[in-house]
Amino acid sequence: MEHTNPCSRRPASETLTVPTVFIVEPDASIRERLTGLVESAGWHSAVAASAEEFLDRPRVVAASCLVVEQHLPCMSGLELQRLVADRREMPVIVTSRLADIRTTVKAMKAGAFEFLEKPVAEAALLRSIKLAIKQACDELDEVVRIRELERRWLTLSSREREVMRLIVTGRLNKEVGADLFISEITVKAHRGSVMRKMRARSFAQLIGMGADLSSATPPLQLQ
Repeated sequence: MEHTNPCSRRPASETLTVPTVFIVEPDASIRERLTGLVESAGWHSAVAASAEEFLDRPRVVAASCLVVEQHLPCMSGLELQRLVADRREMPVIVTSRLADIRTTVKAMKAGAFEFLEKPVAEAALLRSIKLAIKQACDELDEVVRIRELERRWLTLSSREREVMRLIVTGRLNKEVGADLFISEITVKAHRGSVMRKMRARSFAQLIGMGADLSSATPPLQLQ
């Protein structure tokens, strides 16, 4: 079965690792079938029989998706979904032998990428996985971008950070100088240094960087 890896066409500077499809399924025969399906499509697979077994795995930040059965021993698929909700690079596809509207709504409100009722057609499952992995790659790119902005922020001196906090709110150089008790010329010098270290090509781009850092998880307190 031919498959195109959504991450494979990205620049060399970005991750080229083959995405992993995590399968949490209590039925051994279904685990085996899904493993074969996933690997024939060109992805890696990693299986677990329970939510607890999956959570015992060390977390790796890489493009992936999770296919989880709702009805698991002990912890349910929805409970597992809630515990991994912060893993933006791993969209969750919930499957269920006994699907109902209430459970489906709960899963989607909790952020599930898709909810599929068993038996799931192979083509439908592969299509959902492909779209989930594409989203995972996009999310991972965003994580990498924000981490690079945070790295640049850490290269600023304490005074440069103070200046950036104020200028990204739209305050004029003279207003920043008055707030920090420094001259307008000194503010301009710090502003130029901030632009250079943050690699901002324009002041508008610097404002955007400030907004991105403020909305990151956890956010940098620029305001």
